[in-house]
Amino acid sequence: MAVTKTPEFEAAVLASKKLLAKPSDDELLELYALFKQATQEPSFEEAPKPGTFDFKGKYKYNAWKKVVDDEVSPEDAQKHYVELIEKLKAKYGYDENKEPEQVGTS
Repeated sequence: MAVTKTPEFEAAVLASKKLLAKPSDDELLELYALFKQATQEPSFEEAPKPGTFDFKGKYKYNAWKKVVDDEVSPEDAQKHYVELIEKLKAKYGYDENKEPEQVGTS
């Protein structure tokens, strides 16, 4: 099921990569969970469960599960994500011209 992403959500996703400092682990987990719920790629029911020793994966999965259990719709998750990014921009600073960091490259 494809979810239509709002322009505000798309802008917030880009803005998340231009914060001047890294958010806390709890804030990152909340961003992750809201993003996953907002995009539904894949849906929670189709997502693979993390392995026994994948502790990082379990934290992420459980954060997403909490959003699902709270019955947050994809549309509401997008709104919450945008609101959270605005708070993080105020807390950590934001630079529109910052080049997003490459993740997962060596």
